[in-house]
Amino acid sequence: MSRECVDRCLKVFKMKPSTLDKICCFLGELLGTAILVFLGCMGCVKTESFPNSHLQIILNFGFAVLIAIQCFGCVSGAHLNPAVTVAAYVYEMVSLPLAFLYVVAQLLGAFIGYGLLKVLLPETTLSAGVGLCVTVPHAEVTSAQAFGIEFVITAILVLVCCGVWDPRNSKFHDSVAIRFGLAIACLACAAGPFTGASMNPARSFAPALWNTHFEYNWIYWLAPLSSAAVTAIAYKAVFRREVVEAEITSNEKLRELNDVQLS
Repeated sequence: MSRECVDRCLKVFKMKPSTLDKICCFLGELLGTAILVFLGCMGCVKTESFPNSHLQIILNFGFAVLIAIQCFGCVSGAHLNPAVTVAAYVYEMVSLPLAFLYVVAQLLGAFIGYGLLKVLLPETTLSAGVGLCVTVPHAEVTSAQAFGIEFVITAILVLVCCGVWDPRNSKFHDSVAIRFGLAIACLACAAGPFTGASMNPARSFAPALWNTHFEYNWIYWLAPLSSAAVTAIAYKAVFRREVVEAEITSNEKLRELNDVQLS
C-alpha cells in the first residue's frame, strides 16, 4: 500500500474533538439504555419455573439504572430516557441536535437490549402475558388514570433530575448513581402495580415493538414527555438559582493565610 493511501485512510479517522464527543455521547446513551432494558426486563421474568416478586423487580430496575449511570454518567450524563433528555433540553443542558441524537441512541439501545433478551432467554419467559416487560395499565386502571399516574411519577423523576442539575448542587454529584437508582426503585414500588411505572418511552417502546403490542403505548410516550417538559419549565422558572461566586477581598485572604498552620 502506498504512502498516499495510508495518509488518506488516516485522514478518515481524524475527527474534530466536538465530533468525537458526540459519537461518545451517542454510544454512551446507546449502551447505557441497552444495559437498562436488558437487566431491567430480565429481572421482570416471572413464571412457574422462575418465581419473582414485586420487590425483586423494583430493586432490580433501580440497580440496573445505578449500573448504567455509573458506567456512562461521565460520558453522556446517562439520560437513558427520552423524557429526561426533553427535560435536559428545556433546562438548557443539551442543544436540540444533541437531544435528538440522544433520543435516537436511547431507542436503538432499548431495541438492542430487548433483542438480546429474545436471543438469550427461554421462549416461555418471553411469552408471558402480552409479552415480557410490555407496559400496560392494570385491568382496573383506566387510560386516563394510567396517563395521570405516569405523568405524576415522571414529574417526580424530573424533579430529581433538576435538583441534581441545579447549579447549587454542582459539588454533590458523587452519589448520583445511587440517588437515581433508589428514586427509580421508590417510584416503581409505588406505581408499578398500576401502570408498570415506565416513565421512559424508550423502555416501553422496545418491548412493544418486539412483541407488536402497541395498544396502550401512546400513554407511555405522551405522559412522560409532556410531564418532563412541564416540570422542567416549572422548576427552571421557580426554583433554579445561579451560584454567584463572591469576590475575596485582600483582608479575607490575609485572614485565610493566618488560619493556616505553618510548620
